[in-house]
Amino acid sequence: MLRYALIFFVVSLVAGALGFTGISAGAGRIAKILFGLFLVIAVIVVVVAVSVGQAVF
Repeated sequence: MLRYALIFFVVSLVAGALGFTGISAGAGRIAKILFGLFLVIAVIVVVVAVSVGQAVF
């Protein structure tokens, strides 16, 4: 999921540099959503692992 967020971020940067502002805004929005979803899932996994007793660190 983080990979897709990075891909959309790069697409957004390239589209913005080439002047495709609509595509750039859409790809940037998707990248933000995917990154936020990744962070939420990562926090949930860490909390569950610590509560079970298996430290991730």
